Formats: sequence, C-alpha cells, structure tokens
Amino acid sequence: MILSYKPFILEYKHPFGVSSNTRTSTTSVFIKIEFEGKIGYGEACLPLYLGETVEGTIAFFERAKPVLAKISGPFLVKNILIEIDVLSIGNNAAKAAIDIALNDIVGKIVNKPFYDVMGFGKSKSMPTSFTIGIDEEQKIEQKIKEAEEFSVLKIKAGTKDDKALINLIRRYTDKPLYIDVNQGWKDKQFVLDMIFWLHDKNVILIEQPMPASMIDEMAWVTEQSPIPTIADESIKRLKDLQNLKGSFSGINIKLMKSTGLTEAVEMARYAKQNNLKVLLGCMAESSCGTSAMAQLMQFADYIDLDAPNLLKNDPFTGITYKNGNVYLNDLPGIGVEPIESLLSF
Repeated sequence: MILSYKPFILEYKHPFGVSSNTRTSTTSVFIKIEFEGKIGYGEACLPLYLGETVEGTIAFFERAKPVLAKISGPFLVKNILIEIDVLSIGNNAAKAAIDIALNDIVGKIVNKPFYDVMGFGKSKSMPTSFTIGIDEEQKIEQKIKEAEEFSVLKIKAGTKDDKALINLIRRYTDKPLYIDVNQGWKDKQFVLDMIFWLHDKNVILIEQPMPASMIDEMAWVTEQSPIPTIADESIKRLKDLQNLKGSFSGINIKLMKSTGLTEAVEMARYAKQNNLKVLLGCMAESSCGTSAMAQLMQFADYIDLDAPNLLKNDPFTGITYKNGNVYLNDLPGIGVEPIESLLSF
C-alpha cells in the first residue's frame, strides 16, 4: 500500500450558514491509499476546536506508512487499524482518514458501496439539519431565507440570552430546530426549565447542554426531559459510551472523533442495543468525509450532515442534496470522486 497526502484549505461560503464574525476557512488533509490498482480516499478534517494540527497529522501519516507498506495481499481493515491505533494516543482525525481510505478500497475491490459491504444496506434519503450561524438580525434573516429548502435548522446556543436568540429565529421560521449548547449551561434546574421552554418552541433535540464532567446532573435532566438529549463532547469513541450511565438519551457520532467508519459502526450498533438515539454529525468535512459518514444513515434517527453545503471549494463529489434531504449514491466504497481541477496529489 502506498499512502500520499495533501493539505487543503476548505473555504466557507458567506454569509450562507456561518457567521461573518467567525473563521472563513478550515483545513483538511486529504489522503489517497493505492493498493493493487485501486485508490481509496480519506479525509482528516482539522477545525481549530479539534486540537489537531496539519503538522501533527502529517507526522502521524509518516509513522503509519511502514504499517501500510507491508500489506501486500488480502487484508482485514480492522486488523490494520488496531496496529495504526497504537501509534499514538490521539490523532483521531488522522486515524479516521486512514480508516475511510481503507474502507473505500475494500468497497472498490468488491465493487460494492460501504453500506452493502457491511451488510446493513442503503438507507432511504433523510432530512439533514442546516446550521444557521449566529449573526446580526438582518443576516440571520438572510441565512434562513437561503436555507429555504432545508426542513430542519440547527442553532448554536449557550449565549448570554438564548431565549432572545430563539425568539429571533422564530420571527422568521417555525421549522423544527436542533439546539447545540456546547456545554454552555451549568445549573441542572435551569437546563431542565430551558428544555421545557425549547420544547414549546418546536425544538426536537438538544446537544450537550452541560459540561461533560456533570454526569449525574445530566442524568437527572435526561430522566425528565421532554426531548432527546444528545451527547457530543461527552463522547469520542466506543469506550466512552459505557461511561454515559444514563446521562443522555442519544449520541452524536462524528468520524473525526471516532477514528473512522469501523468504530463508528460499532458505536451505532452499541447505541441501538442500548436504546440510545443516533445523530450522525460532522465537523467541517468536505463531501469525502461527509459521504463516508452518510453510509451509516440506516442507523440514524437524525442527521446533521450539511458541511458540504457550507463550502465553496469542495474538492469531492459524493452524496447529493435535494429539498434538504441527503441521498446516497451507488458508487463503490464511500461513494466519492475527487475533482481533479481542485485537488491533485
């Protein structure tokens, strides 16, 4: 196997979806792994809050090269990933890129999409939420109009006055909302009161309202909540699910945290076996990473896979969007093709 990589700056559209007061771009390191005439593609998306750098990601790929170079015949992805995983404690996004590329190759070898290789089949289309970045009122109104085709909107909360923010949103739309608090609330009674208030505002789920350390308080909230509470910062990988202890009613799975598709499938299956809702999420991936995540839609109760719609220079084609719904294709592997005019290795 031959691994090569390419850092690439993903540029956000403005003012569509993100705030004009925030970052205008993020960086991904794309990889391709070549094996017996087949090429698999992967992505390590590195938003600032992930805490992983381009330099650290590339250094990890260099450490992984000898592991991949010795593979010369039929291989099991999981066995390779076990060996890759112990190369470092972190570098989850880099590990995810390798995982995605290897699973892409397997699909191309057997000429099947990942969802068929794994045996859970092709999902019907699903509505994705679309993120409305917080901004001035006039720009929020504009963003809501530009997101007209999407049936669900996602709003970041945890501000100084979240009620005013939601009331502002409700001046322009009555669409269902996902609310992501990013650990912003600390008092359990306040959290529960807010959730009941949000429920009356047609909010259908709430992500990570309290800090990850507040497990008992979060369990108290979840037991009484009228809407699903979804763990985000509280989990990264499969081992973290066992520590939830009833503190949430669902989980947000993201490939850049789970180290890729292989462990994400295990997390989704664990969730279903333990009566947990599944939200498939993304960081700021291109169609490469997002199409890989969408392969798991058969497990999903909700999806938040809007990232390619926020980009103006997506270097891959993959899943498609129509009337706010995500549609899988029938291409082998993760179902993507590079746009060579944008991305060349």
